[in-house]
Amino acid sequence: MKKENQHTEFKESWHDEYVRYVSAFCNADGGTLYIGIDDNGKIVGVEQSQKLIEKLPNFIAQKTGITPLIKLHEADGMEYISIELQPSSMPISVHGRYYIRSGSVTSELQGNQLNMFLSAKMGLTWESVVEESFTADEIDLETVERFKVLAKDRVPSIEGETDMPVLMERLNLLVGGRFKRAAIVLFGKNVQKYVLQARIKIGKFLSDTEVLTTDIVEGNLIQQVDRTLDILRTKYLLSYISYEGIHRREKLIYPYEALREALLNAIIHREYFVSSEIQIRVYDDKLVIGNEARLQDITVEDLSRSHPSRPYNKLIADVFYKAGFIESWGRGTQQIIDKCLAEGLLAPVYEYKMGFLYLTFSHERINERINERINERINELTEIELKVYDLICLDPHVRQSDLAIRLALTEQYVRKIVKQLKDKGAIERVGARKNGYWNVKFEK
Repeated sequence: MKKENQHTEFKESWHDEYVRYVSAFCNADGGTLYIGIDDNGKIVGVEQSQKLIEKLPNFIAQKTGITPLIKLHEADGMEYISIELQPSSMPISVHGRYYIRSGSVTSELQGNQLNMFLSAKMGLTWESVVEESFTADEIDLETVERFKVLAKDRVPSIEGETDMPVLMERLNLLVGGRFKRAAIVLFGKNVQKYVLQARIKIGKFLSDTEVLTTDIVEGNLIQQVDRTLDILRTKYLLSYISYEGIHRREKLIYPYEALREALLNAIIHREYFVSSEIQIRVYDDKLVIGNEARLQDITVEDLSRSHPSRPYNKLIADVFYKAGFIESWGRGTQQIIDKCLAEGLLAPVYEYKMGFLYLTFSHERINERINERINERINELTEIELKVYDLICLDPHVRQSDLAIRLALTEQYVRKIVKQLKDKGAIERVGARKNGYWNVKFEK
């Protein structure tokens, strides 16, 4: 027998409470519950198998509404039972409780997890649910007008649309005259009245536990993009000043476009069911953007390479696409990395921990890391090795006999030092003995 996994559960005997495994398998990808097998997959047999075979179909159907395929097996002179369960398109409960299977663990769904599960099973997402109490008077018309200007390149006809409800219907944000939640967070005047967590928290951190200052960015999502970037630029991040002729140029320590793309990704892919905000933590040497999100059939490693575009909030993503904020090809995460590398920064790192997706920008530049490593290697040289190395750096064509004269050493000893430098990877000889030269492998 195999070990317990996403699709397999072993029990030595039947207890009526085990009907929760039926709910869990049906609410996930299906699976098989075995009775008469221990946790190690060893067949131990089941007592009164015929009686149990007769009881289980009706019992499970009464408790869950599911009629599973139940079979009696025999091996090594012992009988055991398999209860095969298919995934259900409808949520399956036991006494009003819903269970789910994740790996070899069965757990009860509660709170936001339960809300998300039920909505998904009913074909609804958080953003597509209608908010009964929200009215047209609560739409921010200035944001609507700004969106129309932004969207004119991708949807030219939108700019001339003067009827706001018609525009909302075209964006699939209105159904039967009622606004979906996506309309509220995208265009609402007072978004946080309905969705308090739809905001962004920015903090300047001296350490992981010590916060120097905090800002909370509210408003609708379209407003939040500009407001957040303005606060980061003017209050939290340093800029490099340079001049091109008489023109003053100011560059953030992290590429502006990379930060903007990362912020847009967080807004589009976050889970609005949960109570946490998007968090931006600014340290002296790094910047971390974190949001509670679900990876849609991809791994965190896929984010650093080409991958399909699967936005979790499709309505919000569609409005952002029409406004020209994002592309629809799943290249945003790669572009963030490319823009950082183009500025000489180390590639940002994606991590997924405890349901949160984190993106960490490093202030360290690639050449700084290289110089640091070079300095470490130079520091490994002895005093006499360093003297020989310095002379070779000054004159790569210098002969070992000349080195001996300059350092008042014997040629035999200099040849020994040169060999040590070669063994440490500090230098290499290029060309013939007479016409060649020394290639310095790491500069000071």
